[in-house]
Amino acid sequence: MGFFNKSTKDDLSDLIPRFDQRGMNLELGRMKKMLQAMGNPCKEIPAVQVVGTNGKGSIASFLKSCFKVAGIRAGVTTSPHLVSWKERICIDGKMISIEELRTRLISKQALFETYKLTPFEMLMSVAFDYFADKQVEVLVLEAGLGGRLDATTAHPYRPIIAMASIGFDHCEYLGKSLRDIAIEKVDVLHSGGTLISAYQQPEVVELLEDIAKERMARINWVDPIPRDWKLGLDGEFQRQNAAVAKGVLEALSGLGWSVNELKIREGFASAKWTARLQSLKWRNLPLLVDGAHNPSAAEQLAKERENWAGQESGVIWILGIQAHKEGPQIVDNLIKSNDMVWIVPVPGHLSWTKTQLSDACPEFSGQIFQAEGVEQVLLDLRMLNRWPSPAPVVTGSLYLLGDLFENQIITED
Repeated sequence: MGFFNKSTKDDLSDLIPRFDQRGMNLELGRMKKMLQAMGNPCKEIPAVQVVGTNGKGSIASFLKSCFKVAGIRAGVTTSPHLVSWKERICIDGKMISIEELRTRLISKQALFETYKLTPFEMLMSVAFDYFADKQVEVLVLEAGLGGRLDATTAHPYRPIIAMASIGFDHCEYLGKSLRDIAIEKVDVLHSGGTLISAYQQPEVVELLEDIAKERMARINWVDPIPRDWKLGLDGEFQRQNAAVAKGVLEALSGLGWSVNELKIREGFASAKWTARLQSLKWRNLPLLVDGAHNPSAAEQLAKERENWAGQESGVIWILGIQAHKEGPQIVDNLIKSNDMVWIVPVPGHLSWTKTQLSDACPEFSGQIFQAEGVEQVLLDLRMLNRWPSPAPVVTGSLYLLGDLFENQIITED
């Protein structure tokens, strides 16, 4: 993919502050005022808002691919990015150019300062303006970490909500219980709206049903896509995400769009979403990468390993986990008795260390090792008589994987 080769012109640090400088500040008023000052671009364009914890990007990718196949001009926002900010804004599957993104960011600097926008809000402001100018027909807006106070929720026309699996993540912002997190996510549902969801935890199902009834909204529960459907994204859990996307496309018929099953199948088969259970290469040797960065995603990945040949003899894990994430739970969900685990820092971020994780998970302390980085581990593994099978797995942080792509340490070929 083209964005693996990042050039110096992709650097927007002079226009978008680092998250640790401006950070996250969940508050909807700023974004609403910004959109009003811009003339409310896209206000009449219907949006599919994608919320939840794990699977949002996959649902958005399935939708993006289907809209392209069906010839429906769709503007899609996703987050986070792996290498370049431009990945976050796409039309018809094509990323905004870095030149256009820079120009639009520059033109709005005064407004950004007036309303004190966060980096995510800056990108969403540019996206709405860009989509309006390019006359897209429908929007797919992937929420950031929240829902109720997320910048995507400022869009006034969100008739369909796609709900990904809800689990524990960003607890410092959303709450410590699954119910608290679910309340933040589902609060985007409004009167007359339609929510599409696959399997959720029982307490989440009860909450969704109660809120939908209270707000006179509809919930369409969907079953995983059958196995005879080919999906461009690997992993059994993607059948659940694809089912939500299919439910969204079917619900859109009420707004005048019709995407037949043949087009949906074609779109699902050609969908791509980088660094999600993706088989790649390091120096022509196989490697598996996955962006699992919270306990729920780690649990999904652990279930997926049951399908890997030879996994019962042990898996080599290379983990980089940010310090504010639930590191011990991630380790506990992933690791089995025959596995070996190398802990590496996430470049540019405070990270869990081997000592901290060994102390928190003493039952695994003999299996956990420290390394300076992913490539050091891979170089050491290459010195063995044969490359591990199943292939080593790099996971724990999308920022870690983004750094590997940016520096061309791992490739698709």
